[in-house]
Amino acid sequence: MNAASQRWTVARLGTAQTLAWASSYYLPAMLAAPMARDLGVATPTVFAAFSVALIVSALLGPFAGRAIDRHGGRPVLVCTNLLFAASLAGMALAQGPVGLFAAWVLMGVAMGSGLYEAAFATLVRLYGQGARGAITGITLIAGFASTVGWPLSAWMETQWGWRGACAGWAALHLLVGVPLNGWLPRADTAKKPPPPSADEPVAATSAPAASAPPTAAHPLRTTVLLSFVFAVTWFTSTAMAAHLPRLLQASGTSLQAAVALAALVGPAQVAARLLEFGLLRRLHPLLSAQLAAAAHPVGAGLLMALGGPAAAVFTVLHGAGNGILTIAKGTLPLVLFGPAGYGARQGLMMVPARVAQAFAPVLFGMALDRAGADALWLTTLLGLAALGALWLLRPMARA
Repeated sequence: MNAASQRWTVARLGTAQTLAWASSYYLPAMLAAPMARDLGVATPTVFAAFSVALIVSALLGPFAGRAIDRHGGRPVLVCTNLLFAASLAGMALAQGPVGLFAAWVLMGVAMGSGLYEAAFATLVRLYGQGARGAITGITLIAGFASTVGWPLSAWMETQWGWRGACAGWAALHLLVGVPLNGWLPRADTAKKPPPPSADEPVAATSAPAASAPPTAAHPLRTTVLLSFVFAVTWFTSTAMAAHLPRLLQASGTSLQAAVALAALVGPAQVAARLLEFGLLRRLHPLLSAQLAAAAHPVGAGLLMALGGPAAAVFTVLHGAGNGILTIAKGTLPLVLFGPAGYGARQGLMMVPARVAQAFAPVLFGMALDRAGADALWLTTLLGLAALGALWLLRPMARA
């Protein structure tokens, strides 16, 4: 499969991922309040339904990964577009909390088999060890999901109400998502990719492609450590997504400044992914992940020590670290275990991450209520523990 074909695959899959993220993970931020008012429930009830969807997605991840390992990503991802459309249509038709929760459960099935983990597994199924650049490429495109999704959801809600917005997203999955994923290459017809170039990190391991994965002697330990790192990453990312403006206010910034500074997270994520695609691409993914894992604790330490003047630095460091760690969730299992059984293994490792993500807004919100800006000690200590786990992986990566 030539480079031009791979670029088109990345463009199609990245655009489909932008649609999937914008219409699921980023949907409640704009539509939870009008949903709650119309259905006669409290706004936290809508977020509770979203948390249920995240738990369902955690349970479904390993099964979706196995399906992609066996059949390739195209049929699985096309089916998830249909599931996304059905769940969004169910929300549009919901008349009470039962219908709302049922629609979000179905959304959880779609999220568990149609977001980044499924996309990463699809690329590994197509390109094997050469998938690192493609994984970075789709995260660059889908990194704008909130930038596209939030304004579009708000516009549709203003024009047609929240039910019309859900119906609009459902139509986009049928009219745009299905063709994009349907045009992906078939896994059984994909040509074997060329071997990694000399500057690729896989070559730095000096292990021949046919040899056993470098962590074959410690598969369980490596899986546990990676699962912990991913759980911390998702917990911190989701906690900040839910509470960052409030946290910055508690650190001494005004509401207007807090909102403006929080908007720096998205550009910082994309900038860091561009750095990963360029300069950091020459480094082993484990080293990139270690640098990224240190970013949030460093920024949090500055914010707790200096208060408001360090708010911009904290926001940029958090966004940059999170941007690279998103890529690491795809590349580290590949470089440490190899492409065989990638989808099922990654789906299993992401179960704790999805569960942590489901509870992150509530737990960090409680910490923020009790401790104010000092709640950052929670994510700082977790981040340092994740950094320690990544350092423990170093001798295994070199074995």
